[in-house]
Amino acid sequence: MTPSSLPTLMLLPGLNCDAAVWAPQVAALKKQVNCVVPAWGLRDSLTAMAEQALAEAPTERFALAGHSMGGRVALEVMRLAPQRVTHLALLDTGTHPLAAGEAGEKEKAGRLALLKIAREQGMRAMAREWAKGMVHPDRIGSPLFEEVLDMFDRGSAAQYAAQINALLNRLDATPLLPKIQCPTLVLTGREDAWSGPAQHEAMAAAITGAKLVLVEHSGHMTTLEQPEAVNRAFAQWLKI
Repeated sequence: MTPSSLPTLMLLPGLNCDAAVWAPQVAALKKQVNCVVPAWGLRDSLTAMAEQALAEAPTERFALAGHSMGGRVALEVMRLAPQRVTHLALLDTGTHPLAAGEAGEKEKAGRLALLKIAREQGMRAMAREWAKGMVHPDRIGSPLFEEVLDMFDRGSAAQYAAQINALLNRLDATPLLPKIQCPTLVLTGREDAWSGPAQHEAMAAAITGAKLVLVEHSGHMTTLEQPEAVNRAFAQWLKI
C-alpha cells in the first residue's frame, strides 16, 4: 500500500522536540499507517498547534498520539474536533494548568531560567541542564542522551520561547477526559520525573476504557528510551 492509501497517524512532538522523538515508531509502523509529524515552528499556543495538526492531517479522520507537550496539543485537538480522531494516545504528559501561587511561579521561573541559558549560552548548554531530568538516570551521558541533546540543539531559542509561552498559558484539560470516546492509550515511563505514573493513572481512570501502560526503566523520553515497549503498546492500541 502507498502512504496515501494507509490510515493516518499524527504524531505530535513535545517541547523543543522534532520528528526524531518519534523515529522508532515511524520505522515500526510505516507499513501499517502513514505517520505525519508536525513541526511547530514559532507557534506560541497549544490551540495554534492543534489547529496546525488538524490542517496538516492528510485525511479527514486519523489516529492521534502526543508526547509531553504534544499530549496537551492532542487534548486540544480533542476539544476542537473530536469527531476527526479515531484513536488517541497520551504519552508522558498531563492535563493540569499552571498551578496558582508559589508552585506556578516556581515552574515559570525554572522554565525562564533555562530559556536564559539558551539565549546566552546556546541551546546545547541549556539542553545539558534540562535533559538530565528527562531520561532515566542510567542514561545520562549515554549515546541516547547525546541524541536527545542533538535534537534539542536543532531547535532555536526563539522556538523554545514560543513553546514555553504555550505551556505557561495552558488551560486545564481535565474536564475533557470523561468526554473522550475513542480507543485511548495512556503511557508513561515508570521513572518519568516530569509526568509520572500517578497522574497518568488518574488520567486513564477518567477516560472510559483507556489502557494504561507504565514503561519500565524509562524516564520522560519513552519513545526513545524504550522504543520496543512503546511500539508494542501502539500495535495493541491501533490493533495492527
